[in-house]
Amino acid sequence: MSKREPGDAIADIERAMVAIRRSQTRRSLGRLAPPDGGKPIDPTLFGVLDAVEGRDAPCSVSDVAAALGVDQPRASRLVLRTVEEGWLVRRTDPADARRALLALTDSGRAQLDRTHRFRQEVFARVMADWTDADRSEFARLVTAFVTSFAEVVPEAE
Repeated sequence: MSKREPGDAIADIERAMVAIRRSQTRRSLGRLAPPDGGKPIDPTLFGVLDAVEGRDAPCSVSDVAAALGVDQPRASRLVLRTVEEGWLVRRTDPADARRALLALTDSGRAQLDRTHRFRQEVFARVMADWTDADRSEFARLVTAFVTSFAEVVPEAE
């Protein structure tokens, strides 16, 4: 067995991260039917809801654009779709009447909760043969990676 170079682990991680990103596509998630028989949410719309949820307060389309790493026109189109679905509402910013703030509706929160549960069920199936210790260690390491990644590669503001 040949000795692995220190950079091999980094290359393995990079390949795994690309594979994870590819596996989260609309098509791949669409092949998995949620247990309740419903259709999974379009991942781009889930991203909008997740960005609003992550702010823990009403936010603007600009905030959503920054969180998703897209331009303002793309974010506006995605926000419009979520508003049309009834998952977000636009309200006038009391501090600046020219600006709209976004907030989750009860339906949007329910969609987020449903999607989080569905994804967690998929992850549980993927790791069904893992030990509790392995799942805990993976959770610790991936969380630490995401935290460090955000420090090195901050979101565009």
